[in-house]
Amino acid sequence: MIEGLDHINIATDRLAETRAFYVDVLGLTERWRPDFSFDGHWLYAGDRPVVHLMSRPTAGAGSDTAALNHYAFAIGDIAAAAARLTGLGVPFRQIGVPGAPIQQLFLQDPNGITIELNYLGAQTAKERSAGDAGTV
Repeated sequence: MIEGLDHINIATDRLAETRAFYVDVLGLTERWRPDFSFDGHWLYAGDRPVVHLMSRPTAGAGSDTAALNHYAFAIGDIAAAAARLTGLGVPFRQIGVPGAPIQQLFLQDPNGITIELNYLGAQTAKERSAGDAGTV
């Protein structure tokens, strides 16, 4: 029934800061968004709008206190991602998945939402990028 994850939506009282984080740190691009009656942004990875942002008047709970612990983006180059985060002064932690060629970077957005950047190994990442232009 489910074919894949379409997008995530973040409701935030820090709209400009959150948009800047996803564009400047994670490299998403802002493109078309319907003319909703509330402020927001649609951020794209390739041709897919993967992060929707919407304004809210008060702060929500970050991942440390919410039932939704984190979400993940697939990445094709973990060294480049780690270098970018380090260069921008964004704190992160890197872990390996036991028994698998998977490396993960964990960081938080300005709302305290945990993001996993998931690197599935050189061969898997190459195969995935050939068939999926929507990865980050």
